[in-house]
Amino acid sequence: MARANRATGGEPPASGDGDRQPAAFCRESRRFVERRERLVAASAEAVFAVFSRLGGRRGWLAFDGLWRLRGAVDRMVGGVGLRRGRRDPDQLRVGDAVDFWRVEAIEPQRMVRLRAEMKVPGQAWLQFEAIDLTAASGEPAQCRFVQIAFFAPRGFAGLAYWYALFPIHGRIFSRLADRIAAAAL
Repeated sequence: MARANRATGGEPPASGDGDRQPAAFCRESRRFVERRERLVAASAEAVFAVFSRLGGRRGWLAFDGLWRLRGAVDRMVGGVGLRRGRRDPDQLRVGDAVDFWRVEAIEPQRMVRLRAEMKVPGQAWLQFEAIDLTAASGEPAQCRFVQIAFFAPRGFAGLAYWYALFPIHGRIFSRLADRIAAAAL
């Protein structure tokens, strides 16, 4: 599944799986980085449209029940949970709440970075990117979809949290990447 890959700076290793590269996992700058990539036969705009609409009433495309469970647990320990939803189901802007995330950065038609506001022993981010690979007009649209989960643990509790949830996060984030790519087609 995920493996350390320091030699390439966290980039996914080459794969014979076509557009389904394995997850890359590394630890850099005191944070864990889990990266997934998919080649998608769709425009970067189409992929961006899918991931920029996650959360709220639409849900998370993969394991939505687990996202709701995480929100319920967060509320039980004094966090914001999923009760906030989204300001707008189709548009995002920096500062918007998306369930238990906060939009930290947006590059229109290219990237969205969410910062976790749920209770975690550290800091967490989830970033989505759509990188246009179409070389010339008239060619079929193609883009590289990149999904990156970052976690900066705080002390032993943060390390224990990361390693305890790593197998579950691996399944959730892999399925989420697959579903985003498929929904853009």
